[in-house]
Amino acid sequence: MQMEYQQQMTKIKEGTIVSPLGFTAAGIHTKVKRKRKDLGLIFCDVPAETAAVYTLNQIIAAPLTVTKESIASEGKIQAVVINSGNANACTGSQGMLDAYTMRDTVAKQFSIKNNYVAVASTGIIGENMPMDKITPGISQLLPKKNDEAALSFNESILTTDTIMKSTCYEVEINGVKVKMAGSAKGSGMIAPNMATMLGFITTDANISNECLQTALKEVTDETFNRITVDGDTSTNDMVLVMASGMAGNDSLTPEHSEWETFHRLLKQVCEDLAVMIARDGEGATKLIEVLVTGAHTNEEAGIVAKSVVGSDLVKTMVFGSDPNWGRVMMAVGKSGVKIDPNKIDIALGDHTLLFQSEPTNYAESELTKYLNNEKVIININLNIGFGAGKAWGCDLTYDYVRINASYRT
Repeated sequence: MQMEYQQQMTKIKEGTIVSPLGFTAAGIHTKVKRKRKDLGLIFCDVPAETAAVYTLNQIIAAPLTVTKESIASEGKIQAVVINSGNANACTGSQGMLDAYTMRDTVAKQFSIKNNYVAVASTGIIGENMPMDKITPGISQLLPKKNDEAALSFNESILTTDTIMKSTCYEVEINGVKVKMAGSAKGSGMIAPNMATMLGFITTDANISNECLQTALKEVTDETFNRITVDGDTSTNDMVLVMASGMAGNDSLTPEHSEWETFHRLLKQVCEDLAVMIARDGEGATKLIEVLVTGAHTNEEAGIVAKSVVGSDLVKTMVFGSDPNWGRVMMAVGKSGVKIDPNKIDIALGDHTLLFQSEPTNYAESELTKYLNNEKVIININLNIGFGAGKAWGCDLTYDYVRINASYRT
């Protein structure tokens, strides 16, 4: 079944957020940031069925409140406006007014309903929005369906990111081609609680917002909720998916014969973006992937994997190329999942360090050499069940402190 699915799905190397039918994008520089583009837009030719997941932080930025309100109205969004450089978080009643102003200005600009506009912001917390730059900037947003427009959008949502993050796939459903693409930003303030970043996904699949919400929630738990950079959950985190329906497939529901194909398509796009975020952690030099097998359930395997990849001591172990597997064992034990301490296997890549909780004979020089790779895989077998799960993160470096010590200056 898995092999059959992989043969059906095709990665579009040159694909972008505007590849699915009906979508255009734009990104410009309004001088909120000194140099890089800082205001972006995704536009759909029709009101798109929309689903979203949000931060679990109790402090929620004004744009998220406005976006929730918009989606709750009809379950459809036609335009998403995003600014970087200012988070519009912890800005009180003025922040709410500014978020509504962004929404209403976009609605007027494109002659659509106010509730068909979503708003997102990212950047410095606690400073009022520079609306003298944002409002006139919105009038300059001219969305187009080309690579340049997509790249401009990708740049406009970045903060401390060092790379733009995007992905695109195509799959056949009901005999028609369905495309799905995603763009995301995220580098710091990343923790395994939804949503851990800003992510925007477009698809031309025909699906209701209710079914799309079901799929997104399930997929989020296995992708965006499995990454961590620094254990901090932002006030502005959101992942939003828009479906134009223009591919013309039969409406997708969990009862549809190809629901699993769509579900796996969404999971692949989300996993691609999640891994890119983990790899681009502030100051990171290495991607860490933790694979846990032999747990009682898949959920418990995921909890253990997140505990390991989120451990600062494991992160520094990887940064220093020091095969101190005791730190991995510690992180397994503190996960809260019931385990058998006498049955655990641990390996770094193909190098087994622990078998049935007994140290093996290994060459430390070989392990150090392995830990010098840009991607480090930690394999853990709990040997108590059949559950499996993954999590992703990055090493913790001196540069992380340098970047965050001077974030505002």
